[in-house]
Amino acid sequence: MGFVFNGTTSKSMGVLTKMTTENRVPDLNNYTIEIAGKNGLLDLGSALSERIIEISCLIPPKKTDAALLAAKDAIVDWLNPDRGVCALILDTEPERVYYARLQDGVTFSKVVRRSSEFDLTFFCPDPFGYAIDDEVFEITAEGTDTVTRELGNTSSDPVYLLRGTIDSSSSSHITITTNNSELKIAGAGLTAAEIFVVDTDKLTAYVTDSDGNILRNGLPYIDELNFPTLAVGGNSVTVECGNATFTSLTIQAKSRWR
Repeated sequence: MGFVFNGTTSKSMGVLTKMTTENRVPDLNNYTIEIAGKNGLLDLGSALSERIIEISCLIPPKKTDAALLAAKDAIVDWLNPDRGVCALILDTEPERVYYARLQDGVTFSKVVRRSSEFDLTFFCPDPFGYAIDDEVFEITAEGTDTVTRELGNTSSDPVYLLRGTIDSSSSSHITITTNNSELKIAGAGLTAAEIFVVDTDKLTAYVTDSDGNILRNGLPYIDELNFPTLAVGGNSVTVECGNATFTSLTIQAKSRWR
């Protein structure tokens, strides 16, 4: 197998790889309470912790010591954790992308003359694998639509991009209801040239121009901070207007796998 990290393939770096351990379910954070006089613990559920991806690598024999050292230097620069989390794509999961950085340092061990092996431990603070070709849905009329996610195996935190006009009065609003979760945007002063963005993963909202430049904070214009999720399969999305004009709603599904 091979992998792509930060846009560069392991093959182009001259590295042979294998994965002997697959952490298909990330570690769990378990939430419990100890109750005096009661055996065991009260279970309050769990949440996914970080994902760890371990890959064993080999630098094949080089002709000179200088060539081997140059290969090591290039690998160290490629994996530099100072860049933060970067896209990691495994050849065994070509439709998914993880966001990772090195968890530990890189130690090279001599195998044969002018050849080295080393192990990589990638740390993914976000444990999910995301669809490389994400599902995007477009709604262009008021009423109820069904948005059907076909990728992934767990709920996702979508990004909503709303276009329309909402004046600055509290009576002017557009309401988006997803699976009974109501998101009401009122008094936003939204013009036809602007986009109201709701990022449910980051629990934030903002207004941009058509080029994506952020113009102002959008959170003060949301009536209640109900950030919707999208389930795998069908999702009901209803758009309603009050003294406002609806143009379109683009939903970036952010489909993902646990």
